[in-house]
Amino acid sequence: MVSLWGSKNGDEQQHDDDRDNEENARQPSRQSREADERTRLLPPRHEGYLDPDDPAVSPYNLFSVRITRYVNVLFLIISFLWWVLLLVSIFVSPPMMHSRGSGFFDFSFTTLTVGNLLIGLLFFSTPSKAMEISSLIIAGFLLIDMVIILAVQRLRSEEGWVGMASVIWATVMALYNVMSDRVVAWGKKEEEERLTGRQETRRTLREWCAVLTATIIMVIMIIITVLLTATLILRSRDASLKPPGDRYFVDGDKYKVHLACVGEITYNDKGKRHPTVLVEAGELPFEDTMDDWIYSSYQNGTINRYCYYDRPGFAWSDNAPSPHSAGMTSDALSEALAKAGEEGPWILVSAGVGSIYSRIFSSRHVRDVSGLFLIDGVHEDLLHRIASPARGFVLWGRGVISPLGYDRLYGAIVQGRTREDRVYGKSAYQAGKFIKAKLQENLVANSLTKNEVSQARNIQTPNTPLVVVSSGIEVRRDDEWARKQEDLTKITDNLISWDVVNKAPHRVWLTLEGRTLLEKRLGELVRAT
Repeated sequence: MVSLWGSKNGDEQQHDDDRDNEENARQPSRQSREADERTRLLPPRHEGYLDPDDPAVSPYNLFSVRITRYVNVLFLIISFLWWVLLLVSIFVSPPMMHSRGSGFFDFSFTTLTVGNLLIGLLFFSTPSKAMEISSLIIAGFLLIDMVIILAVQRLRSEEGWVGMASVIWATVMALYNVMSDRVVAWGKKEEEERLTGRQETRRTLREWCAVLTATIIMVIMIIITVLLTATLILRSRDASLKPPGDRYFVDGDKYKVHLACVGEITYNDKGKRHPTVLVEAGELPFEDTMDDWIYSSYQNGTINRYCYYDRPGFAWSDNAPSPHSAGMTSDALSEALAKAGEEGPWILVSAGVGSIYSRIFSSRHVRDVSGLFLIDGVHEDLLHRIASPARGFVLWGRGVISPLGYDRLYGAIVQGRTREDRVYGKSAYQAGKFIKAKLQENLVANSLTKNEVSQARNIQTPNTPLVVVSSGIEVRRDDEWARKQEDLTKITDNLISWDVVNKAPHRVWLTLEGRTLLEKRLGELVRAT
């Protein structure tokens, strides 16, 4: 009995001791797991989920994301090929691709498209709200550009189907970039929730750098798009300026040339028509250079009638297809005169590089030209200066950035330049059309044009009355120029006079002495014919 109870008490005692020992053994374990810098703050992940930084957690797992990327690459290739074609068309117009404008706007829109798609591809796996909003802003401004080009008849005709296709494609691609960004963001969220159990909201340093870089580039592209839109608004404003005279389709209706005549046709006592003065401007449009003194000569009765035109790309005339030589311009003038019903005889008055065009025109209309008047004309042996490769590269660079219109916008906003200034006046040289015309002149000056004017010298009738007036400043500054001015006096055998106006610049009429002498010599030439 005693032993039985004793055994039971012993067992209970032993059981209690074991329990105390277990609790004591656990005590140090609890203390060893107290929180320190190595303790995990979040509970352990459920088995089967991946770490967010695992490469397997990628939006590329989804077919919709992969196909979006492939389409992006396809669009980029198409846009790049179109960009190359437009680049080539600046120098050589492919069949059916000539636009009556400069072609630089088409090139700019396509460049913007390629840049937009390239940025979307480079930062494809790092979608961000900033990039999405930036793409939306670009798409909005491009949509405005598209509406302006399609709504304004003059812009629509200048840009042609090439320009319209380029701006529509740029708009669609900007909207596609927005859609692409949203698809990738959705795919990233879906895969994170499926593979890690939750959407990852943090970004790595590399991702933040990518987002920052993409945002900076997109902001620059927004600024470019805004400038393109502002320049188009200026162009639409300038398109409302009506030209004097009329514009005529030439060269198989590929482009229009502006031609205007002042005065009435008169006849002498024998019933012969008095000659009409046909003016060829120099390096800048006629309306802002030679118009004043020619009109003054008309008002003073020195001449009875005069006609003038704008070379392709100048003032109201469209750009011609590339390449385009001086002889092609002379043919375009002949066609415009025929369509206008204008007939000779002509007295050709030209200045600067315009003398090259006049001499070619004269050689092709020897029976209709009754006199030549060269004002500090460019000699054919000096065409290499116009054809300088460095000058051509600068013109091309100016043309590429001309759609931004920063100089024209500054002139309009700050300097108060008017549409007259931009079309034919002080700011005309900033226009893409003018730059394209100068680039075309540069490309063939020492080849096609030089051959044409050399042939013209051989064809020119020797008894045609000739007047040459030279700039005294240019003659003293450049010995070669002086020698070539003297040689110009020998293109016919009937030299009426050769004058060197002492203090006159290249544009001789800018001085009173030069202007007075020009009007005097013009009167003598008219009487001599």
